[in-house]
Amino acid sequence: MKVPRRTFLSVAAGGVALAGTSRIAAAETYPARPVHIIVGFPPGAASDINARLIGDWLSQRLNQQFIVDNRPGAGSNVGTEAVAHAPADGYTLLLVTPPNAINASLYDNLNFSFLRDIAPVASIMRTPMVMEVNAALPIKTVAEFIAYAKANPGKLNFASSGNGTGSHVAAELFKFMTGVDIVHVPYRGPAQALTDLISGRVQVMFDVLTSSIAHIRAGEVRAIAVTTASRSAALPEVPTVADTVPGYESSGWAGVGAPANTPADIVATLNGAIGAGLADAKVQASLADLGAAPTPMTAAAFGKFLAEETEKWAKVVKFANIKLG
Repeated sequence: MKVPRRTFLSVAAGGVALAGTSRIAAAETYPARPVHIIVGFPPGAASDINARLIGDWLSQRLNQQFIVDNRPGAGSNVGTEAVAHAPADGYTLLLVTPPNAINASLYDNLNFSFLRDIAPVASIMRTPMVMEVNAALPIKTVAEFIAYAKANPGKLNFASSGNGTGSHVAAELFKFMTGVDIVHVPYRGPAQALTDLISGRVQVMFDVLTSSIAHIRAGEVRAIAVTTASRSAALPEVPTVADTVPGYESSGWAGVGAPANTPADIVATLNGAIGAGLADAKVQASLADLGAAPTPMTAAAFGKFLAEETEKWAKVVKFANIKLG
């Protein structure tokens, strides 16, 4: 059948237009519009500071806005759920932190599965916690603390930032690995916990270094160990818990996640850009000011790390019989 000339020209023109549209779509690179980084904590929290640091870098590196979007609530579960249910297009990301790994076993009725619904993108940093005691306590080492606690079972109180927080489970891990009997006193955040540690109402606390270092340097509390596997550059004279309790490790960390099934090329773009940031001297200096060290990883390596953290804290949550919902 012979196609009329007018119809042929119309179809041909349409084909050219479609081909042009296809080429434009193919040429459009990620990110083509602003990206939101969801943080499960309020502005000013350590996780918020980390998100803004890496968000500023990504904005410069990828020539698009990366906007920090604070969604606090339920120990970061509100923000995590928002990302778990967001489109898997790379435009909604999650600032992943230790509570994500802890909450997986701490809560019974979550509307998402952290390891299933959040895809690992990139690790950012790790920061030590510090095991610190009231300055009047006659204890200067972890070995002395263990001996004192075993000689006085149930008489030492440890403070935390709240039930199920990193400071709580870090101490429970210590109890699990040493067999000491110390009593948990939860607070609503680190500020009041530190105040009571300084005054002697509680005797020991595992706290993130960033919030305690000024009190340590002022002599208001005594740092007896850091919780990372190696010593901290911020407190180089302070040994690690693992020097006395082999295998002990608990640290603050942060990374980036995305909804499951986010395209691999988008994950690769983000991982590469974040890795470049962690190699930048200014970013490294900013992390050092926070007492943190950069931890570049592939997405796969970060996923393995998240699975290991989730498994580790599930054992501690079970041991301490901690449940929040």
